Amino acid sequence: MKDRIINLLAAFETDHIGKSFPLDYCLPLYHSVSDKDLPHIKHVIDYKSTKQFEEDLDCFSKHFQFVNWEEFKDFTSGNFKPKKKIALLTFDDGFGEFYHTIAPILERKGIYACNFVNPAFIDNKDMMFRCKESLLVDAIQKVKTINPEVYRLLSLENTVTNETLQKHILKIKYQEKEILEQLAEKLMVDFKAYSKEHSPYLSTEELKKLTDKGFGISSHSWDHPKYKDLSLKQQMETTDKTFTYLKENNFLYESFAFPFTDFGVKRDFFNELFKNEEIYCSFGCAGVKLDSVKRNFQRIPMEMGESAETILKKEIAYFKLKKLIHKNTIERE
Repeated sequence: MKDRIINLLAAFETDHIGKSFPLDYCLPLYHSVSDKDLPHIKHVIDYKSTKQFEEDLDCFSKHFQFVNWEEFKDFTSGNFKPKKKIALLTFDDGFGEFYHTIAPILERKGIYACNFVNPAFIDNKDMMFRCKESLLVDAIQKVKTINPEVYRLLSLENTVTNETLQKHILKIKYQEKEILEQLAEKLMVDFKAYSKEHSPYLSTEELKKLTDKGFGISSHSWDHPKYKDLSLKQQMETTDKTFTYLKENNFLYESFAFPFTDFGVKRDFFNELFKNEEIYCSFGCAGVKLDSVKRNFQRIPMEMGESAETILKKEIAYFKLKKLIHKNTIERE
């Protein structure tokens, strides 16, 4: 019902997106862009093709002024007056396509972007648990018979459909990720061999070259847990460990983007985070929304199977709807 209402309201939005956009800043969020089949993310991220991505960029450029990190800081602190509302382009997870596919497009168009990375996966030392889930699902779709042990490990009857089996794998949480290694053994999936052959993540050398080109490399936690499921101590440990890594490598250590979402993260985390005076702000991904923590900015997920224009119109319509019932600001306990 909610989606139907939003779609209806979005249809009445004008094409003057920049003027009707309710905030002075737009923060699009992507993970990857590729024209290739990427088994490690295709079952968890609906990534765009290069053509779709360039069309998105053209849409943003029409309605907003792209800025770099320093300009974003200056703007949000009241020291920079742009010609239009601004857009800061962001990416999460540090996938290899950022170096090989995305950066060349952005350089050609003169657009800055910041990539929030997980140091645990840099140089392909390991792989995020969701990527492992995607590889397992991909393997299940390609085999005719499945080892009965797979069902046992998931506490399922071996009569369930393949679709149900895949859904259960995709629901495995960060705290349960050890089971993925057991499932991989039964499904004959070698995560390390895949990483070695395909290099899904950026290397340290590539990160440094991207920094030299002017792109931002910043913090996305150590290994991508959902912060809502962590204690405050655990939240700060993974955050601080990542900032140490960024400083040691001369990357951008002034910002932090929540892995998954900041939904349910309490105010005490932000109080601890901003005790570090070097951190300027943090980023969530709740779409066009305000936050009771003024230094926490919400980004717009762009990998929804729709064009930037459609997504932006829906976000504008939803913001207006939430504003009517005073629900367009995230409140923290």
